[in-house]
Amino acid sequence: MYTLVHVALPLILRGDYLIANKLLDEVVALTDEKSALYWKALAMMFQGCLFALTGRALDSVGMIISGITAVRSVGSTLWVPLYLSSLAKAHAELGKFDDAWRGVGEAMTVVETSKEKWCEGEIHRIAGEIALMSPEPDAAKAQAHFERALEVSRRQQAKSWELRASMSLARLWRDQGKVQQPRELLAPVYGWFTEGFDTRDLKEAKALLEELGAA
Repeated sequence: MYTLVHVALPLILRGDYLIANKLLDEVVALTDEKSALYWKALAMMFQGCLFALTGRALDSVGMIISGITAVRSVGSTLWVPLYLSSLAKAHAELGKFDDAWRGVGEAMTVVETSKEKWCEGEIHRIAGEIALMSPEPDAAKAQAHFERALEVSRRQQAKSWELRASMSLARLWRDQGKVQQPRELLAPVYGWFTEGFDTRDLKEAKALLEELGAA
C-alpha cells in the first residue's frame, strides 16, 4: 500500500491519470482486505485529486473531504495542503468560490503550521487560476499569485512547479495581448529540461511556446 500510494503521486503529477487511478483502485482493494483505514483515506484523497483534474469536480469534493476527515482523525497532516488546493479548485469549478477561497486559505495555513512546503508554489498557482475563474475575473490578483508561485518555486529550485507557474502567467499575459513577455518567461524554463518531454506539462509548455512563436 505504501509503495502504490507513493508511485501514484508522481504519476498524477506527470499526467498519467489512467495508470495512477488503476494503482489507487488496487490500494483501496488492499485497504479493504487489511482494514487499513489510513491508507484508504490517502488513496481516496489522491483519487479525489484525479477527479478534480479530469472534470469530475462534484465527485472530487466528496472524496477529498471524506479523506481529509479520516486522515485528520488519526492526527496526520501528510499531503493535506495538496489535497486542500485540489479541493479548492473543484469548488471553483462548481461555482462555489467562497468555499474555494476558504480551501486556499486553509491550505496555506497548513503549509505554515506543518512546514510541509513542497507544494506551496502550486497552491499559489491554483489560487491564481481560481481568481481567473471567478464570475468577475481578477487578473491583478491572479498575476500576484502566479508571481508568488514563481518566487517560491525558484527559491525551492522546484522546476516542475516553476514550469506550471510560468505557463499560467504566460497564458494570462497572452490573453492580455502580450507576446514577448510570455515567451521570455516560459522559454528558459522549458529549455532547462532535458528529459520528460512525454509528460503533460512539458507537452503543454511546448504547445504554448509554439503558439507564441518561440518554439
